[in-house]
Amino acid sequence: MNRLRQLEALGQSLWLDYIERTLLTEGELERLIRDDGISGVTSNPAIFEKAMTQHAEYDATIGQLARRGLNAQAIYEALAIEDVSRAANQLRGVYEASGGEDGYVSLEVSPKLTNDTAATVAEAQRLWHRVARPNLMIKVPATQAGLPAIRQLIAAGINVNVTLLFSVARYREVAESYLAGLEDRLANGSAINHIASVASFFLSRIDTLVDGYLDRDGRAQTKTLRGRAAIACACLAYQEYQVLVRSARWQALVAHGARPQRLLWASTSTKDPAYDDVKYVEALIGPGTINTLPPETIAAYRDHGQPELRLEQDMEMAHALPGQLAALGIELDAVGKELERQGAQKFIEPYERLLAVLAQRADELAAHDNSHA
Repeated sequence: MNRLRQLEALGQSLWLDYIERTLLTEGELERLIRDDGISGVTSNPAIFEKAMTQHAEYDATIGQLARRGLNAQAIYEALAIEDVSRAANQLRGVYEASGGEDGYVSLEVSPKLTNDTAATVAEAQRLWHRVARPNLMIKVPATQAGLPAIRQLIAAGINVNVTLLFSVARYREVAESYLAGLEDRLANGSAINHIASVASFFLSRIDTLVDGYLDRDGRAQTKTLRGRAAIACACLAYQEYQVLVRSARWQALVAHGARPQRLLWASTSTKDPAYDDVKYVEALIGPGTINTLPPETIAAYRDHGQPELRLEQDMEMAHALPGQLAALGIELDAVGKELERQGAQKFIEPYERLLAVLAQRADELAAHDNSHA
């Protein structure tokens, strides 16, 4: 049996952390859905930068939009919305067959809005209405400004993928925002049974930062702690999730048809060559979770993954690790805050590069059109 399909049988959904036009026009996404059980797609500014700058398939549309007088940001948005809408159409069958549990495509608000609640809400609402698909999720960062935006968007009936989540403490706040948004919507007399949300925990970046601190420490005992922080954080977040869904507060929402905000494991490609290339898949297989994987990790797992429920096997390590790291001067909550700051910047930079490339391509295509007029 396909190893990826076995993860599905164990209760974990697999989403594709990648999007580009040929994937949608040449049948590759449909094949991944049919053969490998891929049941969702996530995107971000870095993914779109790679897609739009490396694939000539976008040039004809860029030229058309440039001739209409659109600027680089408007061109980017039009291209992204076209890709996301196509992916949503191809995943619509999954969405319907799963009763709205899976089949989602995620589109992120501008990374420049990370610290602006009102602008985040306004852009999320605008993108939601432009795509106009029930299986769209709008990605909103789990920043201090993002938390009230998440609550407002859920209350407005908009599906939200909470992104840039790096700590258990912030996950609790994200879960609170989701619950409060559902409660606000109920209080307004609106239905909540169609609203979906995921909390995207970014993993490999946690290990990259913590391992760097450990390597600088130099003491022999620190080496045994390398590569453990991300999985420990995920395990502890999953335990928080389980407590939450058993709570009376959550059960009151379930009575009105509420869907749980599932944990999604993101940033799952291994950054350290010393680690196994499926490290962030194997350790985090658990029912009711999602793992979003780039194409190379999907291929690696299809080839040599070992599907087995493991997420709760490391709980003892997960509970011990924060104290062990704290004894070395590494506080995981502080790590989360630093990664959040870095994470926003890591999306702003490719976003700005992409806009510069689109502006240049639009000018080149317009000049080419004029020379042939």
